[in-house]
Amino acid sequence: MPGAAGRGAAAAAAAHPALPVLQRLLRGLSSSAALLQKPAQVRLPSQRGEGEGLSRGPLATLPIVAGGGRLPGDAAAGRRRGPGADALRQGGLQGGGRAGAVRRASPERGAEPGLGGDPGAGAGVHAKSKVALIGKIHTPMEYKGELASYDMRLRRKLDLFANVVHVSSLPGYKTRHNNLDLVIIREQTEGEYSSLEHESAKGVIECLKIITRAKSQRIAKFAFDFATKKGRNKVTAVHKANIMKLGDGLFLRCCEEVAELYPKITFDTMIIDNCCMQLVQNPYQFDVLVMPNLYGNIIDNLAAGLVGGAGVVPGESYSADFAVFEMGARHPFAQAVGRNIANPTAMLLSSANMLRHLNLEHHSAMISDAVKKVIKVGKVRTQDMGGYSTTSDFIKSVIGHLHPHYGV
Repeated sequence: MPGAAGRGAAAAAAAHPALPVLQRLLRGLSSSAALLQKPAQVRLPSQRGEGEGLSRGPLATLPIVAGGGRLPGDAAAGRRRGPGADALRQGGLQGGGRAGAVRRASPERGAEPGLGGDPGAGAGVHAKSKVALIGKIHTPMEYKGELASYDMRLRRKLDLFANVVHVSSLPGYKTRHNNLDLVIIREQTEGEYSSLEHESAKGVIECLKIITRAKSQRIAKFAFDFATKKGRNKVTAVHKANIMKLGDGLFLRCCEEVAELYPKITFDTMIIDNCCMQLVQNPYQFDVLVMPNLYGNIIDNLAAGLVGGAGVVPGESYSADFAVFEMGARHPFAQAVGRNIANPTAMLLSSANMLRHLNLEHHSAMISDAVKKVIKVGKVRTQDMGGYSTTSDFIKSVIGHLHPHYGV
């Protein structure tokens, strides 16, 4: 016979239809090893008709692909989720459900099931649902015989070619540049991160940068389609074609060719060196930026610093069939391990973006609005934002701003 707590949770779910969705999402945040097994009964927006969403079918259990705290050197990302889930349980948002573990993999212990030893194992489960929320996956710097990082292997397995980072100022948090709103799109399956390195002679390493016409055209078209769909007016191609005339020259020509197909979108180009300077001096001139792999990785982190740092910027990666939601800036924040000080904002906003992708606009807005209200009020802020609050404090405050939506 269920206890009082179980009956209370069931009653709350019955009274508030939104709770089951949040339970499914936030349940996964309770463990960095949790990978929920039930496949999502959804199609991507590109595969759905106008106005069609999850409401026409059973709500899905969304997979949370293990990352933070489960792969070597990555515990800080796990702390962004664990304490938050504890607080959410205290707030009455914990639900039941079965979870399958994605276990740790390390060079010392050998390959085990999951993303670390075999990216295909985790990707195989992920492929059932098409959508996932993933923590920061950090690869040890030491060379152990495999050049491709865990991130790179996952991207290749699922062909996650487009990484999108939305850099937006947070209301109430003052930075040098306020009211920013720009999007960084990068191709992340080739370029400098091709894992094609070798020692051609003793003490001489050759690292190959691969740029192809097909993938350059694909990411350029993605950027222009994104700008069109989101009502944005300008796309800037970032390159180094003045020096790398063949490689970046090909990327630039592909962007120029695709731009001809979108006459309503303003198109310009900028050398990566100048782009870095312009972002610091006058970021308002940018709208959507598209670039090859390495440049995007650098610009993501630079732009994140303009609005508050790596802890506040959400990101997402797309293929033709899959969507993975994650932190926008790639920073392991190793100094936060075990200290309950990591900023959970980016992961919470990524969660909200995932719900929006699934056409759950109302539930997405509730999470993102609660996070932004906490930051705007300014009483609870983590150390990276100039405050003294812990990760748990921040999550509790977010829960407090969620409750009015449900009348709890």
